[in-house]
Amino acid sequence: QVQLVESGGGLVQAGGSLKLSCAASGFTLDHYAIGWFRQAPGKEREGVSCISRSGGVINVADSVKGRFTISRDNAKNTVYLQMNSLAPEDTAVYYCAAEAWYSDSSCPGLFDYWGQGTQVTVSS
Repeated sequence: QVQLVESGGGLVQAGGSLKLSCAASGFTLDHYAIGWFRQAPGKEREGVSCISRSGGVINVADSVKGRFTISRDNAKNTVYLQMNSLAPEDTAVYYCAAEAWYSDSSCPGLFDYWGQGTQVTVSS
């Protein structure tokens, strides 16, 4: 069964850090671009960052640039999102998504596989 499972969310004070993980089961991530997305209550889903299958960071949203870092460990079949200097406006459900994608210079527009999400809440 193909599955993505996010973990690492929680409640943190403003200025704090969290590291989210996205673990794949049922398939290997080697040939997949991975995206992190978030959705706050009452808002549309927002793309946060995307990483190519080889580990190149393709996209980072302006709202998180310099604070969030995406990375991957294909040996562990896991992708990470290190989030530093968190602010209340970062509060959202964070999702990872995977798409078979062979470009190292662009990210897919659509993703086939999605995790269930992990809640991140930043208190002021």
